[in-house]
Amino acid sequence: MVGLFLYGMGIAFMVRGEIGAAPWDVLSQGIARHVPLSFGVITILTSIVVLLFWLPLRQRYGIGTLLNALLVGPSADIGLFLIPAGQALWLRVGFFVIGLLVLAAATGLYIGAHFGPGPRDGLMTGLHNRTGWPIWIVRTGLEIIVVVIGWSLGGNVGIGTLAFAVLVGPLCQYFMRIFAVRIEERPQEDVAA
Repeated sequence: MVGLFLYGMGIAFMVRGEIGAAPWDVLSQGIARHVPLSFGVITILTSIVVLLFWLPLRQRYGIGTLLNALLVGPSADIGLFLIPAGQALWLRVGFFVIGLLVLAAATGLYIGAHFGPGPRDGLMTGLHNRTGWPIWIVRTGLEIIVVVIGWSLGGNVGIGTLAFAVLVGPLCQYFMRIFAVRIEERPQEDVAA
């Protein structure tokens, strides 16, 4: 739960950085320019649509999957309420860096808990399993599609979007090593007892 709350706060810091958002957040920003809904509500609705794509892919939901879909958006809205917009460039760059680090650490927390992948991660792995395409191709393809759609709707694409694409993987991997809960398998004779 802490990881999911921090994930939304990380998104809010990056959005308030105003130097380019993460791909799925560019999509939420673009949609928000055309409908009377908050960024967080759009994030929830996008998650629900993504979860519908899981059905033909036969992906399994976990409690963490559903909590991710429902809680990241509201925490992003809280962060967007608390973090001021329109700051000096040096402060906006700082916001983006803080957001990226918080998001990566939050990813390590919520994935490391083993309660199920987030909606977008499950879509990626489901497409990988069904198509046989490498994860990096599936992930890159999905993110290019959502960035193009979000940008065409008015979402903020910039150097931050590129920095996110390059840095989020290594940072998430680092934090996942730190926060992963170790699950030990019990020997077969213990299971029978």
